[in-house]
Amino acid sequence: MDSKLVTSVSTTTRPKRFDEIEGQHYYFVSEIEFDTMVVNDEFLEHATVFKHRYGTRREQVKSMLQNGFDVLFDIDWQGARTVKQRAANVVSFFLIPPSLEELKRRLSTRGQDSLTSVEYRMSQATDELTHYDEFDYVIVNDDLGRACDLVHTCINWIRRGERYSVPSIHGLMKKMLKPAT
Repeated sequence: MDSKLVTSVSTTTRPKRFDEIEGQHYYFVSEIEFDTMVVNDEFLEHATVFKHRYGTRREQVKSMLQNGFDVLFDIDWQGARTVKQRAANVVSFFLIPPSLEELKRRLSTRGQDSLTSVEYRMSQATDELTHYDEFDYVIVNDDLGRACDLVHTCINWIRRGERYSVPSIHGLMKKMLKPAT
């Protein structure tokens, strides 16, 4: 465990799943509440992802940084792009599946999404993956424990002012982004 690393908790308009805890997994708000937060400039970043809105509360991040923490965001490429534009000292990680087939298997077997939702997300997957080159590090999540260890190793190197060399993903990305024939 890394006592200097904390994860931000996003705000979302997505319906709460049965196993999610308010304030731990997400802050769940209505569309109207989300709109009000946007108008009041309460978000460091916000985006629509898979038909739902998500945002990171600016004051929450500011507080964590002021308390000496490194903040880990669980956001998509849109949010990462915005955070990099609005904040200093940002390093971005993009975790990718080992294949599109594995992504579909994971989405289908986790039991959180309808078949329609899984199909929609798969229809968007290739476009989402095309943004990989906007990130500082791209890591293949073929094994969750190994991927987390690699992210943590990179973070430790970054803290020392160095860059860790992760395995190349260019061949994998070429294969996953190849048009279907």
